[in-house]
Amino acid sequence: MYLPALGQALWPVCPLSKLTRVGKTTLIQKVTQALKSSGIPIDGFYTEEVREGGRRTGFDVVTLSGKRGPLSRVSSDSSTSRREYRVGQYVVDLVSFEQLVLPMLRNVNHGSSAEKKICVIDEIGKMELFSQAFIQAVRQTLTGSETVVLGTIPIPKGKPLDLVEEIRSRKDVKVFNVSKENRNSILQDILAAVESCRK
Repeated sequence: MYLPALGQALWPVCPLSKLTRVGKTTLIQKVTQALKSSGIPIDGFYTEEVREGGRRTGFDVVTLSGKRGPLSRVSSDSSTSRREYRVGQYVVDLVSFEQLVLPMLRNVNHGSSAEKKICVIDEIGKMELFSQAFIQAVRQTLTGSETVVLGTIPIPKGKPLDLVEEIRSRKDVKVFNVSKENRNSILQDILAAVESCRK
């Protein structure tokens, strides 16, 4: 079952929508802390900017268990001798991403807990969607009856992303549109949606 998504929409499946620098990852972290402090079983990952000298140089994947690895880095080399996955100026490190995220997604539906677990997926965007194994794992997680997904998806612009549109159109997904104006006040609504999905 999906929960809120923040995309700059949040989905339980709740996608949080993804407007750049609107604060969706910070919001996901606040929701995660609130759920953890309530003793709710939770696992997942979020993406975090990497900055050097005040400039964004890439993104890292950070798991809720504390593991960290590169998702992408800026590359000024426009010639490529091997297969590279690129989004704008960023080269995606698919191997690092899959090594961190796939084991967590595969294990999220296992366990003997009587209560539904929360799985945080921040985010389902262009970089992450280069991984076919990630796409498959997300779909499997969404069909798991013992898991509530709290994820972030981008607001549509340009060519639609198939998995994002599939998530957005699910009847069991609630999308919260996150903006700079509501990012501080929407926390309680998201927590209530997560609790509702766990029943």
